Amino acid sequence: MSKKTDLSQGSLIRSLFTLAWPIIMANILQTAYQLIDTFWLGRLGANAVAAVSISFPILFLVLSLGAGLTLAGTVIVSQFKGAEDDKMIDFASSQTVFVVFLISILLAVVGYFSATPLMSLVGAGPEILEDSVTYFKVSSFGFVFLFLFFVFQSLMRGIGNVLLPMYIVFGTVLLNLVLDPLFIFGFGTIEGYGVAGAAIASIITQGLSAAAGLFILFRGKQGIKIKLKSMRPQFTWVKRLFELGIPASLEQSSRAAAMTVMVMLVTSYGSEIVAAYGIGARILSLVIVPALGMGIATTTLIGQNIGAGQIKRAEKIGDLSAAVAFFGLTAIGLILFLFAETLTAFFVPNDPQVIKDGARFIKIMSLSFGLLGVQQVLNGVFNGSRFTQASMLISIFSLWVVRFPVAFILSHKTDLSFEGIWWAFPISNLVAALVAFSYYKTGYWKIRTFRNRKQWLESGLG
Repeated sequence: MSKKTDLSQGSLIRSLFTLAWPIIMANILQTAYQLIDTFWLGRLGANAVAAVSISFPILFLVLSLGAGLTLAGTVIVSQFKGAEDDKMIDFASSQTVFVVFLISILLAVVGYFSATPLMSLVGAGPEILEDSVTYFKVSSFGFVFLFLFFVFQSLMRGIGNVLLPMYIVFGTVLLNLVLDPLFIFGFGTIEGYGVAGAAIASIITQGLSAAAGLFILFRGKQGIKIKLKSMRPQFTWVKRLFELGIPASLEQSSRAAAMTVMVMLVTSYGSEIVAAYGIGARILSLVIVPALGMGIATTTLIGQNIGAGQIKRAEKIGDLSAAVAFFGLTAIGLILFLFAETLTAFFVPNDPQVIKDGARFIKIMSLSFGLLGVQQVLNGVFNGSRFTQASMLISIFSLWVVRFPVAFILSHKTDLSFEGIWWAFPISNLVAALVAFSYYKTGYWKIRTFRNRKQWLESGLG
């Protein structure tokens, strides 16, 4: 095995940033897929942006159902890495790849055949229904490729090899820059496919990234070697994988479902407000990337240190990550507050009303981004200690008990109208951060880790 990255010793801040910055860059580059789509589709008009914006939450919902299993792979592999058990790293990785592959096929089939009722359910109007359905159907073909790359990325992150996935994502984003306008507008003998062209371009790049990831894993020169003979499902291990992965999937899918019902609230105000919301949501997806990157880095660090028996060091990592996320994301929020109009105009340059409403959404959200960062890194602490249920419950509470009810009440029962939906975001971010931090300080995650660590590692099954 190569790439021996020991994160259970040395400087905490150096370990955190060594892991976090490539993860953040990779996530920014992955988010660039959607931003590039939005940029070029904006040249077709607000309806094209709205068609993709309304389908994105459903796409995210479908993807999140399998994404939790890739997180489970990160957690399990990181703890075996900390325990220096290379044999179980390879076995756990092989099992995870196979299970995620099967689930991705299932979700691709379901996604394709349910596209029309799903788009109708979220309230796509007649002016955008056909484009939104087409975009969703074409995108569903890429689920298998997307999941296979995600699982490669997650396993590499579990062992601390974070640079390689970033390089692959960088290459595919550069390719997408060329393919997006080519398939959206056409060129020469290549026909333009409009909204569907953005999805076609993404599928091509996703397929290439998945092929690269599988080649690296089967070759076994970067810290993990998967084998076909190790992919035969073992019930006990798969059960453990689902025990970790299902709460993580529910946490992510609850977030996606909340985005979906928020879109359902927004659609009642017309396609211009949907476009404004879509642009604000894209900016939010970009801003959340550093928070998610810090959270994933924290998950890996916590997992490896718990695997090595360094529980006190794990707690110091949680404290440091929360502080860095809060101050760093607050600074980013201040910058976005100042340049909200410029950012919105970049995506829809010829629609003053969309620019005004989108900028207002960004400004209202921006000052709570530090709180969003705190919640995400503390979720990383809970996930790294195999307490994925905590992250799930906190997310469900903040999104379904706070954000959606507040959005509904403020938009329907006050004079704020659609701006009440905008205000629900900072309010729920504040509540989520307070709940996560309070629960973290109770220390229950440490007690649980002490109780279960020996059993996990001695079982040989993760």
